[in-house]
Parts: sequence; C-alpha cells; structure tokens
Amino acid sequence: MSLSLSSIHRFPVKSCRGEDLDIAVVEPWGLAGDRRWMLVDEAGDVITAREANQLVLITPTMTADGLVLTAPDLPPLTVPTPDPRHQTPVALWKSELTAATAGAEADAWFGKALGRTARLVHLDDPTRRPTSIAFSEPDDRVSFADGYPLLVTTEASLAALNDVVVERSAGAHPPLPMTRFRPNVVVTGSAAWAEDDWRRIRIGDAVFRAVKGCARCVLTTIDPDTAVREKEPIASLARIRRWDGATWFGVNLVPDTPGATIRVGDEVEVLEAVPPGGGPIRPAL
Repeated sequence: MSLSLSSIHRFPVKSCRGEDLDIAVVEPWGLAGDRRWMLVDEAGDVITAREANQLVLITPTMTADGLVLTAPDLPPLTVPTPDPRHQTPVALWKSELTAATAGAEADAWFGKALGRTARLVHLDDPTRRPTSIAFSEPDDRVSFADGYPLLVTTEASLAALNDVVVERSAGAHPPLPMTRFRPNVVVTGSAAWAEDDWRRIRIGDAVFRAVKGCARCVLTTIDPDTAVREKEPIASLARIRRWDGATWFGVNLVPDTPGATIRVGDEVEVLEAVPPGGGPIRPAL
C-alpha cells in the first residue's frame, strides 16, 4: 500500500491554532517554528488550553520578525521576537528551563483574551530542553511541545475513530476533524492504527524514529472552532484505544536527519516496524 504525506501543521504558540503548510524544514527539536512560544502564569508554569480553553480560538501567524496574533473581539497584535538576553524561569511538565520574555504589551493582550494573568515567552534556544530519556536518546531535544519533536497521525485511524463516534451518537455527532489531535504530519494510504507498529519511517528525505504513542488528554475534547468542551473523542477512544488506563491516538517522532525538508505529497516509507497487535508504544508496567 502506497503511503504519502497528506498534510503538515505547525503550531507557533503552544495550545493556540496552527498553520497549514505545504512545505516545512525539520529541525532537531521539531518543525521549524513549531511551539517555540507558550503562555505561562505568574509562577512561570505553563498555561495550556486544558485549563484556558479560549487559547484554541487564538490564531498566531509567524512572520520574519516574530508573530501576528488575532483573537475574537480583540485587535490584532504584532509581537517581535524577544531579546534573548531577557530570560525568565519557566516550567513545562517536568522540564525546568528559561525562555525569553515577550513583554508587557503581549502579556496584556493575552490577559484580555483569556481573562487571567498570562505571560508570553519564546524559546530562543531549544537545546535547553531534552526529551524524556525513557523513550529517546540523551542528545534529543524538543521545543515547547508536550514531550517530543513531532506527532504523526493517519487519515485511516481518524476514519476508524469517527466510525465509532458516529455509531455511539446514532449519527447525532458529526465526524471529528484532525485538528482535534494537533498533529504535525498526517499520513494517508495506511491501514487504521498501522502507525502503532512503526519504529522508523522516512517522509521524503527526512528519517524519523517512532518513539512513543501519544496518550490523549482533555485538550482533544475542546472544539477548536468554539472552545466548547465535550466528551468526544475520549469517550470513543476509551472503547477501542484503551491501554494502561489511557487512551491513545498518534505517535511521537524524533528526527534523525535534521535540516531535511518535507512537502505535502512526499512519499512515506516504513523503514522498520514490529508485528501488529501490540498497540501503541507505551511505558512498560
């Protein structure tokens, strides 16, 4: 079965809306520009759409000099890339590092958008943040993504999930869009859930290690068009994709050929795989 890259997605600001790309450069820590910005609270702890649902309605657009931000009921804001000399401590899950502060104007804008205190920060040097050694190598690095440089999903797996979503609701719930899962790369032409078994893949000229399945959280239950939280897709994933007390969709990737360029339509080749049936790559119990 012929596999190809059907779409590429970049998320400049963690938990905000993404950009659809035709072409992207693969850096050691993810797609160029992906999740290099995030929001933190007064203590420096990450703010995500898990608790600030309105983040999914904010659209960041990358420019040569920074970002342009748009949100409902707010004027657009241009944010220049911060001076890296102005660092502040930040915490993202188990990672503690520093990031450059975007400044009072950006902080006030996000404060209005979210109805709470928030600070915008920029990861000027992604080499500061290692990935989890349990599923990757000591020299692997990641931006402000949750844990690993890229996430791959497949159209066939989304179709299989949507069959359950529609069946559970007796047709009342429409099929879910792939935007619920915030992947960086989407593959077409595979069988449903085949990505569970991949261990090394090639997309165009770029080679990746498949290092861990992606356990899904409440962020996927937030409608990206309305910011309203619901039960899907977790309710349906719990029926067909439940292992070790978690629900799974997509696979985390680590680049082995940084600097390569990928394009929509590129051939995807599975270089290494394990026999099917074991489910996603996950922690050993």
